[in-house]
Amino acid sequence: MTFKTLTIATAIVFMCGLGAVAPASAQNAAPAAPAAAAPAPDANAAGPNVSVPSSAPKEGTAAAKVAAADQSTPYGIEHLWVTGSWIDRFIMIVLAIMSAGTWYIFISKFIDQSRILGHSKLVDKRFWTSATISEGIEKLPKNSLFRAIAESGLRASTEGTALVGMNDWIGMSLSRQLEDANGRLQGGVTFLASVGSVAPFVGLAGTVWGILQALIAIGVAGQASIDKVAGPVGEALIMTFLGLAAAVPAVLLYNYLVRRNKLITEKLRAFAGDLQSYLVSKAK
Repeated sequence: MTFKTLTIATAIVFMCGLGAVAPASAQNAAPAAPAAAAPAPDANAAGPNVSVPSSAPKEGTAAAKVAAADQSTPYGIEHLWVTGSWIDRFIMIVLAIMSAGTWYIFISKFIDQSRILGHSKLVDKRFWTSATISEGIEKLPKNSLFRAIAESGLRASTEGTALVGMNDWIGMSLSRQLEDANGRLQGGVTFLASVGSVAPFVGLAGTVWGILQALIAIGVAGQASIDKVAGPVGEALIMTFLGLAAAVPAVLLYNYLVRRNKLITEKLRAFAGDLQSYLVSKAK
């Protein structure tokens, strides 16, 4: 699965999932019909010796407390998606794509890096223990960066050129191969850096827009009590949380992948240096 396919699928699932879920707050917000108050028993009609039970008010108070405890807040991500404008939904989709892309790139790059680090262990076990360079190359995996570097060095040592010395020519060939390998390692990692720096501002833009819409609605309604302000404004702050939820993992994963890339680059440079020394000494 390519990155483009993953991001499109994530956006479709995100939109369909939130759009299909009915806001649970509609059911919770519906006020329950007040129970008909039972008529108070007439103490005179019951007789002087009949006592009026006093447990009815207590039971009614307990039931009211349970009903109040069952009522949940109508505000949340689902309510924001259903009642929000197209700008709110667009920002939520963008943040979802950023988060999905971050984890997809991290998993794919982590697997790729682990495979390269595994190939580095085969260099000492198979390549340098071979009788010839050609035999050592055949013992390395075909998709190995170390094999590509070895093939480039061997090809430069056999072809040669009259314009440049053998040592410089081999060094130039190995340097070009190292640059290609470094470009492969860095591919996709910059996306994580972009998400880490941009996602908080995307979430903040959604928060500002949500607060603006909430204040306009409150002003039109003419009610500025805390119960009318706290809900919409708090719901708008969800955008900031979503932006941070996408940015923080991206920054941490970016730093982790960069450290591993640095380790791999050092191993590739060490292998290229040893190979160059061997090929130059053999050519002499």
